[in-house]
Amino acid sequence: MAADDPVLLRTEGRAGYLTLNRPRALNALTHPMVRTLDAALAGWEADPAVEVVVVTGAGERGLCAGGDIRAVRADVLEGGTASLGFWRDEYRLNARIARYPKPYVAVMDGYVMGGGVGVSAHGDVRVVTERSAVAMPETGIGFVPDVGGTYLLARAPGELGTHLALTGTAVGAADALLCGLADHFVPSGRLRELTASLASVEVTEAVGRYAEEAPGGELALHRGWIDACYCADSVEEIVDRLLAHGDPAANEAAETILTRSPTSLKVTLAAVRRAGELGALEPALNQEYRVSCAAFRSPDLVEGVRAQVVDKDRRPRWSPAELSQVTKADVERFFAPLGERELGLGGDLVGG
Repeated sequence: MAADDPVLLRTEGRAGYLTLNRPRALNALTHPMVRTLDAALAGWEADPAVEVVVVTGAGERGLCAGGDIRAVRADVLEGGTASLGFWRDEYRLNARIARYPKPYVAVMDGYVMGGGVGVSAHGDVRVVTERSAVAMPETGIGFVPDVGGTYLLARAPGELGTHLALTGTAVGAADALLCGLADHFVPSGRLRELTASLASVEVTEAVGRYAEEAPGGELALHRGWIDACYCADSVEEIVDRLLAHGDPAANEAAETILTRSPTSLKVTLAAVRRAGELGALEPALNQEYRVSCAAFRSPDLVEGVRAQVVDKDRRPRWSPAELSQVTKADVERFFAPLGERELGLGGDLVGG
């Protein structure tokens, strides 16, 4: 294996180590990387010498900032369908991680966004640091939380998950712990010791050596207005409640939401609420695949990536431009059955 391979695999003692290795791209996932990760996990599952899997990101900026959205945009513009195959394999990888029979330790240091959440937050032992910034920022690029993100956010206390889903806000260590996206805080300066110790020490003992109490977060202080405002039945009502609330942070949340794709916002609210009712990851992933396939053909995805990543003018021209212009029928189209193209995880198709 070459040192510049996008995923580095090695075993030492009782541990198998997976390192996402595209540091200049914040370790953004590509389809070959997903396939490599899945094949490694399948192989180590059958290898009795590997008792624990450890996932890290190369460099010091993050585990993984998501999927390669430039490539997705190019695929749309070229009339391709490669992204649909990427998502199919990525979501299957997410499901494999969630049901993996051996301890799966994810080091969520630095940026952990989108697809980075998918390869970490479904694991058994999820470690954050003082540098962690965990987010599902999809509404800002005309997309919808995926990789099991709707399932994870639906399970967060109160309406915290709805807040994170609609705004795309990144949270630090304490708030990731509060929302159920992580399990332990370890200072970044001790990560090397932690991961090395897993080659010879059982997971619970190793984590116990290095875990500490996380520095204070912010979300717990805002639970009052978050729960009161985000429990509304529509995005419009959520925004109205936020704007009417006296807390400046609530007003800022409304202002943030109003910069996001109106279509993505309404589909995201529906997806998170429905994922909460589904009650399991695999049917939520099935639902997300339907939504992602529809979003792939939505003009907002191309425009959102252009504005945020390609031209970086931060001035997306959403279509439709207003929440009031997105109808219930527009939203329902994102959840329409795919027939033979369903993801079909667990044999449990949603809504079809």
